[in-house]
Amino acid sequence: MIEELLPASVVAVEARPDDAAAGALEAALHPEEVALVARAVAKRRREFAVVRACARRAMEKLGVPPQPVLSGERGAPRWPRGIVGSMTHCDSYCAAALARVTDLASLGIDAEPHGPLPEGVEPAVTLPGERDRLRRLTADHPGIHWGRLLFSAKESVYKAWYPLTGRWLDFSEADIELWPDPDTGGDPEAGGDVRARGGLRAELLVPGPVVEGRRVRTFEGRWTVRQGLVATAIVVPYDSGTRP
Repeated sequence: MIEELLPASVVAVEARPDDAAAGALEAALHPEEVALVARAVAKRRREFAVVRACARRAMEKLGVPPQPVLSGERGAPRWPRGIVGSMTHCDSYCAAALARVTDLASLGIDAEPHGPLPEGVEPAVTLPGERDRLRRLTADHPGIHWGRLLFSAKESVYKAWYPLTGRWLDFSEADIELWPDPDTGGDPEAGGDVRARGGLRAELLVPGPVVEGRRVRTFEGRWTVRQGLVATAIVVPYDSGTRP
């Protein structure tokens, strides 16, 4: 699901864990990782273990020896030298996406349940122009929960932003436009599953990161809705010049 949103240079691994599998993966955590969730509830420990198993499998696919994935400032994952990546997890889905720093400057992924946002969240995380666009999108494609999709896109933007800047990015500091692909209907299929996909663009409303001497002003990405989930991905490529 996530891999369809990303370029070929990115290795993505996903899982839909059950309790038995998660228990085995929890037992396989590195001691340093166990310490990070020692006081967490069972659901948090399960998702923590599964998403790190996904990350280690992605490391193997990139030819990098699997190692602990610890947390840095603001909870951002600390990747092996020469690797950029992102992780996401929700109730029924976990994924990790990694690439070599020679291929991408940064990336961010997020997955959420495909359902309405809790009451009061949408006005707190969106800009007036975004809300106007959400109303139009909902009128054209009422089967898609556009507010949830926009929230996921903001999460992906932040995950791509932070490794490049080391700074917080508020929800109000990126103006995101979503659009469906021309062949997207957004209506439930047989069995009730909504399937849709499209693109997204985030205009950064604060000075963006500098990549290869170039100030980045927009992030671009893709999104999909299916199997009861929304997923978004942002990639920050290099334009030209030498690589790290």
